[in-house]
Amino acid sequence: MTLRIAIAGLALALSAALAGGAAQAQSGAAAGTAASSAAGQSGAADKVYSTTRVGRQPANGDKVYSTETMGRPANGDKVYATESVAPDPQADAVRKRFQVRFSGMDVTAVRRTPYGLFEVQLGMDLVYTDENVTWVMEGPLIDAATRRDVTRERQEKLGAIPFDQLPLDLAIKQVKGDGSRRVAIFEDPNCGYCKQLRKTLQDVDNLTIYTFLYPILAPDSAVKARDVWCADDPGQAWDDWMLRGRTPPSRACSAPVDKVVELGRQLLIRGTPTLFFDNGTRLSGALPLDMLQARLDAR
Repeated sequence: MTLRIAIAGLALALSAALAGGAAQAQSGAAAGTAASSAAGQSGAADKVYSTTRVGRQPANGDKVYSTETMGRPANGDKVYATESVAPDPQADAVRKRFQVRFSGMDVTAVRRTPYGLFEVQLGMDLVYTDENVTWVMEGPLIDAATRRDVTRERQEKLGAIPFDQLPLDLAIKQVKGDGSRRVAIFEDPNCGYCKQLRKTLQDVDNLTIYTFLYPILAPDSAVKARDVWCADDPGQAWDDWMLRGRTPPSRACSAPVDKVVELGRQLLIRGTPTLFFDNGTRLSGALPLDMLQARLDAR
């Protein structure tokens, strides 16, 4: 099994930090191109397209296109979907050593693994190191006995959030058929992969879609998001733009754009599209129809 480096932006940051420049590391991370991740497992032939790097590591054979767009949350920010960590003096010592060596990185948590390594959580990204932080390894970490992708499993667990905890009043609601299945999607108006996902969603019935307008990709993304939200029929305006390229008329109202951007920071969403499903799991990318249907039906 080929071990692929899935966090290219982070790789640039680590390389720059090792070269002695913490500030250079931060800019390298922001500029890097990163492989897409999603919080669920896909088959070898799946194609997942995304402007994100949060979630699972791609399986062997996956085609993944991704661009990192946002940094980790600032100190003091509320963060969703991260588990509590029991006190561990040795892990705390590893965390301090890591922060000394990579001063530009905000370490969310450090945990032991059953493999003699320490897992270092950086937002929703995971790297591994030894007790003395003499080296750093990027995932995926594979259990040789079971062939399990341990990194992906951990990211699935870290990314889970109860669906009803999402502030759905900040989203555009669209109901198809009986609306019995639910999905929440963070999308940017200028995201090509989001438009591809929207085309796929045309073939999905009995679904309630909550769209969080998440303008992070281009200077005019926030303007388009505001115009869509303020339209007489926001759902129709969104579909007209994403599916038919019809620019929404300029409108002014109290759109919750800033609130959604802050929510995305708290949820550690650094790319679009990012999907949250009724069973609490998340995926990122323009999912193929069969993979999307399977997630929507999962309980």
